[in-house]
Amino acid sequence: QVQLVESGGGLVQAGGSLRLSCVASGSIFSVEHMGWYRQAPGKQRELVAVINTAATANNGDSINYDNSVKGRFTISRGNAKNTVHLQMNSLKPEDTAVYFCHADRLATARGLLLGKWGQGTQVTVSS
Repeated sequence: QVQLVESGGGLVQAGGSLRLSCVASGSIFSVEHMGWYRQAPGKQRELVAVINTAATANNGDSINYDNSVKGRFTISRGNAKNTVHLQMNSLKPEDTAVYFCHADRLATARGLLLGKWGQGTQVTVSS
């Protein structure tokens, strides 16, 4: 069974840093992209950052950030396969949300899975 497990959320003061990690496990042959989304109370889920995986990096890295996090957040691949990190610096109260890991187009033992979500991890930034 394919699972995405996030870790690293928590409570931090404004200006502080947190590092989120996500591991995709199960019978996965390849993943095209992995990324982070967030959802604040009363708001829609929004893209934070996305990166192509090592399996699709032959032509170079493909990274996208939401404008609100550019220059403060950095997404990167982990050393382990199908792992992604989100380094969040200079955090602001408006960054408070549940952060969800997402994997796109997973080739698995049971066929192609178009997308998979993690369970989410809470990030709270106090002012």
